[in-house]
Amino acid sequence: SFEGRVEVYHDGKWGTICDDQWDDRDAEVVCRQLGLSGTPKALSWAHYGQGSGPILLDEVQCSGNELSLDQCKKSDWGQQNCDHIEDAGVSCDPFTVLPFPPPTPAEGTVRLAGGRSPSEGRVEIYYNGDWGTVCDDGWTDLAAQVVCRQLGFR
Repeated sequence: SFEGRVEVYHDGKWGTICDDQWDDRDAEVVCRQLGLSGTPKALSWAHYGQGSGPILLDEVQCSGNELSLDQCKKSDWGQQNCDHIEDAGVSCDPFTVLPFPPPTPAEGTVRLAGGRSPSEGRVEIYYNGDWGTVCDDGWTDLAAQVVCRQLGFR
């Protein structure tokens, strides 16, 4: 449940990611996007088996601070020079501890706190070096949709 071949959904199709430039910073973003904590590890050469269908991303180069792969530097969707033998994988191993503190969040980063699962909770935002809450005055479903999208949820 915390490791496998990485597949992305784009333009109505599921597809794989080529492992060119694939590293642990990319894995960190995938683990975060999936709501998984633990040690992120990038795996190459179809470690978890070859996918089928389109290869949708190539040359993914995350800094590690992004909230989703879509925010990372990468090739255009569908532009790649790979075969499925190069499908990228990730392990978000919850049984090992990170040897370094997590990166400082970017201004405006949001998170959910106090929920029963990673997909629910109180909305908090990082601003001026601190986490704070968001007042519900004027809070709408549209605002909630923006937060969900920012956290990588559909």
